[in-house]
Amino acid sequence: MSEVIDMKTSSNRTVMHILYGMHAISWASMGTLAVIALIVNYIARSDETDGLFREHHSYMIRTFWWTMLWLLVTSPLFLLLFMPGAFAWSIVGFWYLYRCIKGWLRFSNNRMPQ
Repeated sequence: MSEVIDMKTSSNRTVMHILYGMHAISWASMGTLAVIALIVNYIARSDETDGLFREHHSYMIRTFWWTMLWLLVTSPLFLLLFMPGAFAWSIVGFWYLYRCIKGWLRFSNNRMPQ
């Protein structure tokens, strides 16, 4: 019986690592990987009973939506000149990457995201 539980936990850990990886490299797919990971985060979070895993799914979901909000808020900077908009989006991109790496490292150490 404990082998089944351990296998489920191991499988869940693998999925979580894949999701963090998808979020972290989403820039390479112009955000497509982040959207796919977001959908999986929502689905997996709804079935999750472990508090650690549930919090990490929520953390990734919040990170995605806050990033979308900041990209939307800074979009008018592209109307002024290209450089302010590109600079703002670079900062938002680095913040997104920072949050992904921070959460991933905390998950790897079995710690809550915040």
